[in-house]
Amino acid sequence: FEATLPSGKIVAVQAERLVSIVQDEIGTISYSVTPKNFSGKIELCSYLDFDVENEDSNYNEKFWEPVTQGQEAGASYVHAKTKKTGFEVTAAMRNSITLDGKPQKWGMSSDAKHMFVSERGCFEVAQGQTLKLEKFAALLSSMNHEVASLDAKAAASATAAAEQGYETLRNEHVAAWHNKWETSDIEIDGDAEAQQGIRFNIFHMNQTFTGVDDRLNIGPKGFTGEKYGGSTYWDTEAYCLPFYLATARPEVAKNLCLYRYKQLDKAIENAGKLGFTDGAALYPMVTMNGEECHNEWEITFEEIHRNAAVAYGVFDYIRHTQDWGYLAEGGFEVLLGISRFWSQRVNWSAEKEAYVMLGVTGPNEYENNINNNWYTNRMAAWTLEWTLEAYNWLKENAADALSVIANKTALNAEAEFAKWIDIMAKMYYPKSEKLGVVLQQEGFLDKEQLTTDDLSLDERPINQHWSWDRILRSIFIKQADVLQGYYFLNHLYEQEEVKRNFDFYEPKTVHESSLSPCVHAILAAQIDYPEKAYEMYMRTSRLDIDDYNREVQEGLHITSMAGTWMSVVQGFGGMKIRDEELHFTPKLPAQWKGLTFSILWRGATLKANLTIKGMTIENVSGTPAKFTIDGQWFEVAAGEKATTAAVALA
Repeated sequence: FEATLPSGKIVAVQAERLVSIVQDEIGTISYSVTPKNFSGKIELCSYLDFDVENEDSNYNEKFWEPVTQGQEAGASYVHAKTKKTGFEVTAAMRNSITLDGKPQKWGMSSDAKHMFVSERGCFEVAQGQTLKLEKFAALLSSMNHEVASLDAKAAASATAAAEQGYETLRNEHVAAWHNKWETSDIEIDGDAEAQQGIRFNIFHMNQTFTGVDDRLNIGPKGFTGEKYGGSTYWDTEAYCLPFYLATARPEVAKNLCLYRYKQLDKAIENAGKLGFTDGAALYPMVTMNGEECHNEWEITFEEIHRNAAVAYGVFDYIRHTQDWGYLAEGGFEVLLGISRFWSQRVNWSAEKEAYVMLGVTGPNEYENNINNNWYTNRMAAWTLEWTLEAYNWLKENAADALSVIANKTALNAEAEFAKWIDIMAKMYYPKSEKLGVVLQQEGFLDKEQLTTDDLSLDERPINQHWSWDRILRSIFIKQADVLQGYYFLNHLYEQEEVKRNFDFYEPKTVHESSLSPCVHAILAAQIDYPEKAYEMYMRTSRLDIDDYNREVQEGLHITSMAGTWMSVVQGFGGMKIRDEELHFTPKLPAQWKGLTFSILWRGATLKANLTIKGMTIENVSGTPAKFTIDGQWFEVAAGEKATTAAVALA
């Protein structure tokens, strides 16, 4: 850009910065200034500042306190720690200056204030000459390094980055991103807004989580905002895991699963605080280290469906990768703890002659403290069934590992499983025979049966215009609840049943959660509701670009961005895993001329191209793959293609 100063002087500025995706403790800036109509002195200042106030702080409280600052081996640095948790970080920087490509002496004068260091230089620059600052910063934390070595290591890392140079760092960064885009890009022909939306979201998904560390997870805002404090929700398993399973190395998704396994002890402790025993596990609704960070009782005590998402994550990982060995590495212990929780959380109703689940909150948070939420009950029973399947696999294929786990967890298979089987057979599911639908919870039909068409624009969103008393008594649904269950267990239900329930629940859904549109887009595509599928896709894909909720200043909706990918690949691309096999039932939106995407499938890389003329899937890897397109089976060797005729319009 060019800037005209009050004096009339014009300077051209070119700025570029990157946080390396290759060297994840390194960031760098290239900053060039060119005087266009004058010659004179230009002063540059490069600084590090920890003396900042977070946007979500209370009473102007600052989260950092100083440890040390100064210079180490030619690098300036600041070392600080968080006040409450004692998390320590050192940031160090090295700077280099060139004038028309010729190195300049920094002539440095340093400036040190409270948790702040800077380096300044003043240079004579002739008209048309370019003064360039390249800044190399290293950020090291006590999570990965001994505290005593932080300062020296940060200085050394910044120096090493400076020695590599900006172009080297940039080139390796670009090459790594190119590789990521090779497997994760989606191309949409004929719809620029849809294309922009999906690529914006894929970029943020790849930038937020690289999968190299099983101590890390994904916050709803990623690194784009402070809301939710970087904590992890059930969003990870429900929405993010499918993206990484299909676009990244298997260990990326596996590390998300291991994250939960490594916090299993905390989940058991969490359940124990609520009175559950014998290894029952309740994963927290919100966490950073396995401990519950949420403080609203109707969420922490009642929104227990989050347990089902964690169990589903194990299922999703194994069915996609066929890494059944993960059960012996922690997966089965997670399932066992969750199943023990469900078996204790239900109680027998003599009145109904069934097992019931009382006092819960489902995914629809516009209902609290309800009885027999269909989604929670169904996913609890499904988890018990899946855990039994996992046990049987271990019994047949890894008996020694199972024996170790059984001893570790005091598993009494005969007694515990007998109760589980009874629960599975006798779980209560509210339903309406008259309407042919399952009911979100008991008493749902007692509510005034309205649809969103009965709401005025002045009332939307209702969470900003209605009292909670009114919301809780209303029929309106915040996000997919029953339909979340039909999405998760899509492989178990026929399309007609899904359609009946979609027809009943979607008109009552206000989609006031960013996680809602993607599930509806996928199901709408599957049941041949093209306009609804496209509407929901565009809503989720452009949620942040268009600032649909007028809240983008709080950060982007990272976990729902994964839902955008799901909408395209699982919705319009029709990808589904059923009976352990891969299937495609594509539905091309009428607004699109074509769609191209890639997925990783059990060692193979499949590139799908979809047009009105048909679907072609090419195996661009060395591993053969088997799948169906519209029910037709294909076995595709390396370099071969599978092609079908005309594709249905969504």
